[in-house]
Amino acid sequence: MLEQLMSILTACWFPVSDRYDIGPESVVGRQEGLLWCKDYGKHINGEYSMAVVQANMLLEDQSQIESGSLSFSDSGPYGTFVGVYDGHGGPETSRYVNDHLFQNLKRFATEQKSMSMDVIRKAYHATEDGFLSIVAKHWTVKPQLAAVGTCCLVGVICDGVLYIANAGDSRAVLGRTVKATGEVIGIQLSVEHNASIESVRQELHSLHPDDPQIVVLKHNVWRVKGLIQISRSIGDVYLKKAEFNREPLYAKFRLRDPIRRPILTADPSISMHEIQPTDQFIIFASDGLWEHFSNQEAVDIVQNHPRKGIARRLVKTALQEAAKKREMRYTDLKKIDRGVRRHFHDDITVVVIFLDSNLVSKASSLKGPTLSLRGGGVNLSGKAAPPSIA
Repeated sequence: MLEQLMSILTACWFPVSDRYDIGPESVVGRQEGLLWCKDYGKHINGEYSMAVVQANMLLEDQSQIESGSLSFSDSGPYGTFVGVYDGHGGPETSRYVNDHLFQNLKRFATEQKSMSMDVIRKAYHATEDGFLSIVAKHWTVKPQLAAVGTCCLVGVICDGVLYIANAGDSRAVLGRTVKATGEVIGIQLSVEHNASIESVRQELHSLHPDDPQIVVLKHNVWRVKGLIQISRSIGDVYLKKAEFNREPLYAKFRLRDPIRRPILTADPSISMHEIQPTDQFIIFASDGLWEHFSNQEAVDIVQNHPRKGIARRLVKTALQEAAKKREMRYTDLKKIDRGVRRHFHDDITVVVIFLDSNLVSKASSLKGPTLSLRGGGVNLSGKAAPPSIA
């Protein structure tokens, strides 16, 4: 009996052929214990690998890959969309974003008949407004929804251009070959919004010159109003709208002084990058991964190992680092159940997108197979996730 139990606990880390397959991998990937993974697949611009490991009692990370038409029109534009949503305070906001952000992006891309930074920004704002309406609708019975939010990292590949949008502290890192040496270097593409970064604290002070307590060092961690580490997110409306920072919201979230202007914003930092033939892959990951790796360390792992299962390998290596930091064996860490596991590491989501330069240049005009995949669509305890709020 014990041997069978240990076999189940360790199955995720064995080669693909040795692991139990829940449904066809081409459709749903594999799930075992607290880990879900889709080791390998193809998108319209190349290949991908995806993995999620749960630490919280309810999985707060959500993620998705959508590839094919990026509008409601069959004529395109065609490309690939990646979203990583690192929830905090609960899973409700990240689930909502997983259900609505891409649909909003398709709507605006259809109206504009192209992809652009403006389309992405409008999609963020529409998603924020949608969740705000949910909070308002449920305010009297579920006031805690006002204190739930999510970081929101998005990548869009379209017409040979890579768009990166971010609100929060998830991260996208590009692996690019240096022609002179053949070395693959890591280039961070996303701008982060964590109060641990001095420039973020300076921005907050400049936006709130009349509030000396806008950023507070609490237990050696910089926090906005002493409550939250990030300055941009979707949700967290208790720090954006005065009408949601009062009773019946829990007292620990209520500020002493009324909110005169939004403390947090959902406005993403967006950048455009023309994809080069030397651009090999992009790592999209929630903060749970970057707690354990530098950009270059993650890029080196991807570069030096087979593509198949590379996202799972990144997650596994991060868990090994988490165990090492707590001076425990990795095999013992894997025995710790969700909820308690959060004391050792966060939920971790990793999506690795490999770029085929030939496909990148053709994808805007050639219609390819569609792909729609969710990571974290079920609670990784093995139970289906509760339905999204509406």
